[in-house]
Amino acid sequence: MTPYLLTAAFSYLSGSIPFGYLLVRIFRGEDIRKIGSGNIGATNVSRKSPALGILTLLLDALKGFAPVMLALWWAHHSGDSTSILAATHGQVEAARSLARPLIQHTYLLASIAAFFAIVGHVFPAWLHFRGGKGVATGLGSWIGIAPRGVLVMVLVFILVVAVFRYISLGSITAAAIFPLATRMLHDYHDTPSMLWLMSASSLLIITKHHANIQRLFLGTEARFGTGHK
Repeated sequence: MTPYLLTAAFSYLSGSIPFGYLLVRIFRGEDIRKIGSGNIGATNVSRKSPALGILTLLLDALKGFAPVMLALWWAHHSGDSTSILAATHGQVEAARSLARPLIQHTYLLASIAAFFAIVGHVFPAWLHFRGGKGVATGLGSWIGIAPRGVLVMVLVFILVVAVFRYISLGSITAAAIFPLATRMLHDYHDTPSMLWLMSASSLLIITKHHANIQRLFLGTEARFGTGHK
């Protein structure tokens, strides 16, 4: 199995751990899918317990962050990486010619980990492929390799929610702006495939908000603090 396939498989499994479902089941003895919006994410879990909602948020972010960090570690400790780091002065030019493909390989591997962690959260096999919307997992997944882009995403989310008081609108807008912000800030390490996987992640998150988008257009979406979905 290639490193890419192995990374994708492990990241999917990590992302598919339904922490919101498990926490509410363990500590409340209830099925979060039958509460509120039925979503397994932190927003819905917080309806049952604010503390469990915060814990779900952190764990959902961590299950995206962990496989990305593992992918980076794996890439940096591969044979190719070691040979470049060990290059003598006479091998500097050759090392430079190898550096660009290695950097792109490293960030492609990490980007695959990020994307498939989000896929795992959105489509967990353990819950009949009906999971959350991927916002927290997306945040945790990408922060390790595109921190400036993620910072812009968080600031946009805060600004939109503060002005319009729609959690869903903040999430959708932040997801939409993320690839563009990363491109403009050159936070994609000159790896075009990383931008494509970021865009795919954003599109997946936005698509999972389809019901919210419909309610926003109809004017029936609940505002923050009034039982938002």
